[in-house]
This record gives sequence, structure tokens and C-alpha cells, in this order.
Amino acid sequence: MNRSENPIMLPKVRGLRRRWIMSTLVVILLIVVMAVSLFSVMSTNNVKSAVREGLVTKATTTAEFFANYITRTFAEYYDSAYLYIENFDAANKLDLQFIDTGGRILISSYSTMSAGTSPGTEDISAALADGAVSVWEGKNPTTGEHIMAVSAPMRYSDGQVIGVMRYVTSMRLVDERNFGATMGAVGVGAAVMLLVLFINLMFLSSVIDPMREITAVAQRIADGSYGTQITKKYSDEIGDMVDVLNDMSIKLSRAEKTQTEFISQVSHELRTPLTAISGWSETLSYDENLDEDEKRGVATILKESRRLTKMVEELLDFTRIQDGRFTLNAVEMDPAAELEDSIFAYRELLMQDGLEISYEPCDEELPLINGDPERLRQVFYNLFDNAAKYAAEGKRIVVSTACTGDRIIIKFRDFGPGIPEDELDKVKMRFYKGSSKKRGSGIGLSVCDEIIKYHGGTLTLANAEGGGTEVTISLPAVEEI
Repeated sequence: MNRSENPIMLPKVRGLRRRWIMSTLVVILLIVVMAVSLFSVMSTNNVKSAVREGLVTKATTTAEFFANYITRTFAEYYDSAYLYIENFDAANKLDLQFIDTGGRILISSYSTMSAGTSPGTEDISAALADGAVSVWEGKNPTTGEHIMAVSAPMRYSDGQVIGVMRYVTSMRLVDERNFGATMGAVGVGAAVMLLVLFINLMFLSSVIDPMREITAVAQRIADGSYGTQITKKYSDEIGDMVDVLNDMSIKLSRAEKTQTEFISQVSHELRTPLTAISGWSETLSYDENLDEDEKRGVATILKESRRLTKMVEELLDFTRIQDGRFTLNAVEMDPAAELEDSIFAYRELLMQDGLEISYEPCDEELPLINGDPERLRQVFYNLFDNAAKYAAEGKRIVVSTACTGDRIIIKFRDFGPGIPEDELDKVKMRFYKGSSKKRGSGIGLSVCDEIIKYHGGTLTLANAEGGGTEVTISLPAVEEI
């Protein structure tokens, strides 16, 4: 069973916290902003409305009071206004102004310096024109201060408008109160946002943390640790997911074990007849009584039996690696000498396929490594065999060695068509053959990769510049004492 064909599909948790919080907070933020804005507007309007109503009532009452005492002389109007301002007890809160029909201030409780000036606001002109109480709010044309003014027309006893009585109040305290109320609402909104954020984080942690734990174990299962179990801590949907994954892990483990046992059994069963076929084929190849066609047939039988024998050995190695029975007989050895012997042994076979081997040794003597000579030869032979199989059209294989620091580098370069880019990271997977139509089990490179890993090294594949594939083996050198 190819483990790469059984990915464990789990919901991605990466970014889930961010997406959840962002989507939730955006909605809550909009609600809070709308609520704070509405509260601020309502609070401001209520306070201003109360101030406006108070001033209008005061202005109306005062204007009616004056109407009872003013007959038909302007001097009487002026004297009454002056006397009223002299006894005006709210001068510290309000500016009381008496204005003539031309819009100019006659008397002001705020300052005598303002007499003769014209405020020029709409409430005055409206009161003179309409004969009704008028309210105006805005910036004082002289000081720029935020004010509210209420103008009430002053009449003679016969109803003729003689001037305007005007109350002016600063809105600074009102603005400060509204600002404080708004800031309070903002504070409450911020507290609500923080509370929502805290609750969301707590909830997400209760979901994401177990998901991360499950994902980590599931990844181990996907990487081949079949049979691994996830501890069940919850009885909700997450617990159901754990049950499903645990059940799948057990079934994969059983299937993997069954597969490995089957491959091992079949491989052992094939070894005996293949050994007989190879032996008798080799014996028959020396029989001088065979004609040319018979000799070619025997040679074909011998070649194919050797190929099958190699495949069986790879399958046996695969099962040993799977069940942990794979071992190395490591000794201090010369990697260059082992590689050169392998080149010498394989050169004749490759020449029969029209392939030439070029060897480019390192300029300096390579250090020793701790390795199993037999297993390393197996790797070298497999790489030569792959080059002969997949890169025959290149007609040439270049083998080179180098030493970088404490690592021995061995490279196998062919000049064939190379490997499709989307298959490069998969060619070492067990039983993976990709788009290749060549015969083979698809586990040769996987076994080679495992052997090199057992030596503490790495085996990498890449497409070389100018075409072809380059296989690089990196092995650690023996530490010098």
C-alpha cells in the first residue's frame, strides 16, 4: 500500500483563529460603533433640547412680562431693560441682551463694550421679521465660541415690535458633558469588545488546541506511523473525529501488516524457482550445442530471471525496513574504492546497452566512512540500473566524488529526459512510478534512500542543467581522533 495515496484529510486550523476573530469582531465592532454613535447623538440632542426649552421658556416669560409694562415709548423700553439687567441674577450663566429693531445691542449683561455692536445671527432677524421666539446655535461671530442664542420679540402694549430680548449661553459645559458621556460609552463599548474577544479566544482555544494535537498525530499516521492512537478527551464532534481517526489508523496498520506479510511471503516463495531458473540458464548458456536462436533465448531467460531476482531482493529489503528487521554490518571503509569496484563491475553491462560511464574522482583522497560495503554496492548498482533504464537515450553516465567538510559527496549524472518537476519530490516514495512506462517495482529508489539514511546520509534527486537527472549521495566521514 502506497502511504502517499492515503492522506489524512483534516480541517485546516491555520488562520482559523484569525478568521473567526476577525469575522466576529467586525460584526461586534459595527454594532458597538452604531450603539455608541446613537447614544452620543441621543445624549447630545437631549441635553441641547433641555437647554433650548429652558431658554425659550425663560425668554417667552420675560418678553410677556415686559409687554405688560411697556406702553409706546422707546425710553420706557430702554429704562425697563436697563433696570432688569441691573437686577439680573443669572449673569454668571447667561448673557442677556436687549437689541433694537436694527439688530444692534442696546444693553448687555455681559459687557458694556458690546453696546452698539450687531451679532448678526439669524435668530435676531427671524424674531424681528416673524414676531416669534427664534433659536440659533453655532459659533459666536466675535469669539468663535460654541453658543446657543434665543431671541424673543419685545412689543408695546399694542403689539408693535420695539426690539429683541436675547439670551445667550455658552455650550462649553454642554459639549464637555456630551464628550464625557461619549467617552464613557466608548469605554463601555471597548469593555464589551474585550469581553467578546476574551470569550472568543477561550472558545477557539477549546477547539483549536485539540485540533492541533489531532492534526499532529494524524500527520504521523499519514507519514506511515499506522496504528498510532489519539487520546480521546472530548465527547463532542471532536471526540467523534478522534474515534474515526483511531479506527482508520488501526485499519491502516492491519492493512500495512497484511501487505508486508504478503510481499515477504511471495518474495520468499519466488526466490527458490528464480534461483533455479538463473542457475540452469547460466549453465545452458555455456552449452556449445545450442544454435544462435537458442542461445539468445537462454540469454533472455537469464537476463529476465536476474531482473526478477533483483526485484525480489528489493521487496525483501522493503519488508525488512517495514518491520524493523533491516540492519547494517557497518565497518570503516573506503567509499571511493567501493564506488570504483562498482563502476568496474557494471561498466561492461552498461556498454552492452550502449552506455558509457565517465568517472571524475575527487582531487584529494576521500576520508573513510562507517558503512556496509554490500549495502552501498546495492545502492550504486541500483542507480546504475536506473540510469540504464530511464536515461539510455543520453548514452552517457557521469559519476563524480567530492569532499566538503565532514561529508562525502557522490553524484550520478545521466543525460536522459530528466524527471517531471511535479514528480521530483515523489520518486523516492514506495511503489511510485509516476508517468514512466518502464518496468519495475517502484521501490528501488525508496530502498536506496532508506539504506543511505541508515548510514546517516541523504539521497537527493534533481534535474541537471542541460538535461538529465543528477542523484546526489551525501555521507558523513569518520571523525578523526
